[in-house]
Amino acid sequence: MLRKIIVTILAGLLILAAIPAVLTPIYALPFINPVSTLMLRDHFTFRPYLRDWVPLDEVAPVLRYSVLMSEDGQYCRHHGVDWGEMRAVVDQFMEGEETRGASTITMQTAKNLFLWNGRSYLRKALELPLAIYLDLVLSKRRLFEIYLNIVEWDTGVYGIEAASQHYFGRPASELTARQAALLAVTLPNPDDRNPANPTRRQARLADRVQRLAAQSGDYVGCVKPQE
Repeated sequence: MLRKIIVTILAGLLILAAIPAVLTPIYALPFINPVSTLMLRDHFTFRPYLRDWVPLDEVAPVLRYSVLMSEDGQYCRHHGVDWGEMRAVVDQFMEGEETRGASTITMQTAKNLFLWNGRSYLRKALELPLAIYLDLVLSKRRLFEIYLNIVEWDTGVYGIEAASQHYFGRPASELTARQAALLAVTLPNPDDRNPANPTRRQARLADRVQRLAAQSGDYVGCVKPQE
């Protein structure tokens, strides 16, 4: 009996592991528009949601730079996981200090595509190999394009095009530097932050991101417009 239970559990784990292994190469195809686990939840529970897929080349460059500099400044340089940031978080944890987030955009994409929300050491542990695999299979541009189109900017508002229309009534291609910065600093906490009506703290964070985006240079080279 115990053996059957163990075999069943192992079989289930293998099936779960096979899902991202199979889907990720499919997501490399430019005509495929992936959806997140949250979008699937909304779909199957009949909750309304907004998402309008937009190619990366139709997203204002300043929005790309703002998101990168706000969420993952080393995105173009690491291979899915920022090990320097990860070590710093582990050191803080071991010393009993409050830890900060160390999720890269690749890890967040892995979570959005294949895992669940909420704080969990198990989920974090699963994010690491998934992020490395995503970075190995997908180009930086494609991975970032997927991220921008599946991340949640408000309850039921997924992707940069829907967010841009929802908050500012304009397409993602026409966002200003200020609007881009405000959208970028909304991402860590979209439930409590409104880029169209920012708090003073949000405005200060947006000031910083706007400056970083303007000076981003080679840090954002992998998502710059292609000539």
